[in-house]
Amino acid sequence: MTRGASVRACAVLLLVALVAACAPKATVVTAPGAPRHPEFVFPAAAEAPPPEVLAEHQAAWNVLQSGDARGAERRFAAVLNRAPEFYPAHTGAGYAALSRRDYDEALEHFDRSLALNPAYAPALAGKGQTYLAMNEREQALAAFDAALAADPGLTSIRSAADVLRFQGLQGGVAGARKAAEAGRLAEARTGYQDAIAASPQSPFLYRELAIVERRDGQLPAALQQIQKAIELDANDPRNFVVQADVLEAMGQYEQAATALTTAVALEPSDVINERIEALRAKAAFEAMPPEFRTIETSETVSRAQLAALIGTRLEGLVRRAPRQSASVITDTRGNWAAQWIIPVTRAGFMEVYPNHTFQPQAIVRRGDLALSANQILAVIAAENPKLGASWRNARRRFSDLPTGHLRYRAAAVAVEAGVMQPLEQDAFELSRPVTGAEAVAAVNRLADLAGQR
Repeated sequence: MTRGASVRACAVLLLVALVAACAPKATVVTAPGAPRHPEFVFPAAAEAPPPEVLAEHQAAWNVLQSGDARGAERRFAAVLNRAPEFYPAHTGAGYAALSRRDYDEALEHFDRSLALNPAYAPALAGKGQTYLAMNEREQALAAFDAALAADPGLTSIRSAADVLRFQGLQGGVAGARKAAEAGRLAEARTGYQDAIAASPQSPFLYRELAIVERRDGQLPAALQQIQKAIELDANDPRNFVVQADVLEAMGQYEQAATALTTAVALEPSDVINERIEALRAKAAFEAMPPEFRTIETSETVSRAQLAALIGTRLEGLVRRAPRQSASVITDTRGNWAAQWIIPVTRAGFMEVYPNHTFQPQAIVRRGDLALSANQILAVIAAENPKLGASWRNARRRFSDLPTGHLRYRAAAVAVEAGVMQPLEQDAFELSRPVTGAEAVAAVNRLADLAGQR
């Protein structure tokens, strides 16, 4: 069911409840036959009046319920002539005026009754019904609430108040949504807060307010609102999606992924699954040392950084690669990338120098990257010979690199596989430093070829 259909259904249910609740109650005295105004609340006497006053008062009410408003007014007037302080008769006269649609006179009679008894529920109910007939909804609701405070047993009045409150909520939410769409976030916030005050058990209000708070940069407030929505309804996946949005904006990527995991458990979604993977990648990236996080924007790349890139983005291939004979490395103890340097060198993807050094701070040049790419591509080709055939017989010509050069083969294969690109005038430039962006692009291409992305 759509949100609009749900709202319409709720309105219908409330209106049905109102109609059902309007059946005569034990406290309502009516004339024989169907009463003309069953929604009117009989103005019973709080204290026992003289029997003749009570009899005339009930007779006047019966006349009103028979449909003779003018006749009822004359009879209520006669009661008041006999007993001026008998405020139920003022209330009856107010209902008679209301039935004639003379709203000013009706309000005047109800106010006279309330002047004598401010908590007289039938007069408060009549005043609310008069305001409702005048389309003064806020005043009608206030009068109905006062009547219910005086007499909680007025079921028909409670149903009418619920309908008004629901209609007011609809209008307030519509206004808040329009304000949010227009970027008037402060106005939208106020609208949602007013709606929540009227309907504090509606989880969608907290969710939509959370969206407004997030857009306004008020992330702690947004988190508080969406957590309230989840408390009220933990079975709506939309609540967890918004929670993930807020947590991601706060940089809490792993927590955001957890929220989306709950959402997708409630309602499977390939899109959300992809987002979970992306969030977990972000979480892993943020957990990395700063030397790793700055690779992509660096003008140059160190050997330690390249080892970390290969070790993280080609982790499966590093594990599967045939192990080379272990070499003693003397200069990586305590280095931030040591956990990747060791497996990457054992896989043969980067070299250890003859003097047993790795030189983690040394700058990576294009020739170095081509050599590593060539070693990695050899393992990929061994696992997927058909794919490897596309670069195995590379014969690319470079303007600055003869085919007899020791690094020619590595450069040609790296370019043929799309891992690296030739430079201007088909030069390769073996000694040119590799930028961070180039290194990331090369390793990502290798990951694609290895089927790891």
